[in-house]
Amino acid sequence: MRLHVAALPHTQTTTAYLSCAYTAKVINFCRMMMDRGHEVYLYAGDENEAPCTEHIPCVTEKCRAEHVGDKHFTAASFDYTLPFWRNFNDNVIAGIKKNRLSNRDFICVIGGYAHKQIADAFPDMITVEFGVGYPGTFTKFRVFESYAWMHMVYGSAYPHAAGEADGNWWDTVIPGYLDPAMFPFNAEKDDYYLFIGRLVDRKGYRIATDVCFDLGAKLVVAGQGTPPLGTEYVGVVGPEERGRLMSRAKAVFVPTIYIEPFGNVNVEAQACGTPVITTDWGAFTETVEDGVTGFRCRTFGEFKRAALAAPSLDPHAIRDRAVAKYSLDVIGKKYEDYFTRLLHLWDDGWYEGRSFGKE
Repeated sequence: MRLHVAALPHTQTTTAYLSCAYTAKVINFCRMMMDRGHEVYLYAGDENEAPCTEHIPCVTEKCRAEHVGDKHFTAASFDYTLPFWRNFNDNVIAGIKKNRLSNRDFICVIGGYAHKQIADAFPDMITVEFGVGYPGTFTKFRVFESYAWMHMVYGSAYPHAAGEADGNWWDTVIPGYLDPAMFPFNAEKDDYYLFIGRLVDRKGYRIATDVCFDLGAKLVVAGQGTPPLGTEYVGVVGPEERGRLMSRAKAVFVPTIYIEPFGNVNVEAQACGTPVITTDWGAFTETVEDGVTGFRCRTFGEFKRAALAAPSLDPHAIRDRAVAKYSLDVIGKKYEDYFTRLLHLWDDGWYEGRSFGKE
């Protein structure tokens, strides 16, 4: 297979930008498909560490930095009407057209409507949104990060009559993925809880703060935003420090209030053998085995009891489940199977494998 992968213009596909969940997915997606012997053409910034057949720079570091400005790169706009985005998309389109496109290639995008310009330039090709954890989708071919989020998107298409929503044969659900080597295992835990993520109310950091304050427990906080009082704030951390913090915590709070499409932090913590404490909806109903890999909670009392019980969970079982379900080799096979299914659209399509009525 040949895959043309469009990255994001406000990051570089390097480890320095892994705190952007979309960029992490692009890098690991390229790695998975290259490891399975496929050709990957990556259209990204001018700095790259992702494995690929060819890296095609589509935005300079100078332009990227000017667009991000004083904000953190994870807060950059996905406004496709901006000249910055349109220039990036134009460069991706030109790069794909430059003697690189063959019949039955796939165009892979992850920016939602911000990448629609690319898909529109190739109406005869199959464009796949390969990591849908966002509300604005546009293609016929979507890989959702969870069943919860797929159903959320389907229902939102019919806000006044969700029961009228139909499914789409060419969508699928493939969960998020990680490289276990980046998430060290540690069975011995230190005496602190951890919240890591954007410091916005809907991520639930105030729940973690209130629970730990009520228990008289230490809470370490990492992420972009204004830290809550009474916590140990360590700022935005890189991959090594993230792994250390996760692996040594008694538990990681991920009490997202909105419907979480996937929640990378919660499976990353599990990959470190650390239990998670989450809300009881969205993707957590699929990623957290209640009482085994963490706890899903609906009341303040449940959050407190979960924090106290978390150290009793088996870190080896938590790690083993995360690696078995979300490691690159496991998820890479799922993507390969999905793209193989789509290849049949060039031949028999829905009737792939149909044998009755034939000689």
